[in-house]
Amino acid sequence: MGFAEATIAFIIIGLPTIAIFVLISRMLRHREKRLELEAQIAVGKTVRNEQLEQRVRVLERIVTDKGIVVADEIERLRDERVS
Repeated sequence: MGFAEATIAFIIIGLPTIAIFVLISRMLRHREKRLELEAQIAVGKTVRNEQLEQRVRVLERIVTDKGIVVADEIERLRDERVS
């Protein structure tokens, strides 16, 4: 096989093979980056959910533990205004 035939064979077989390899490589890198971003988003949502749950717990404690005291304070302030 001469140089011309080898060049033609490379153009017909080699270049498309290289192009396909590069394309697949880029697709895999893109997919990996997308998965990393999705994981970061999921972690962010989890952290926010945990923070919201903590806040709700604090509010529940305030309402249940101090609800009677707050109600008494409101009534006392109403009585002061009326007097």
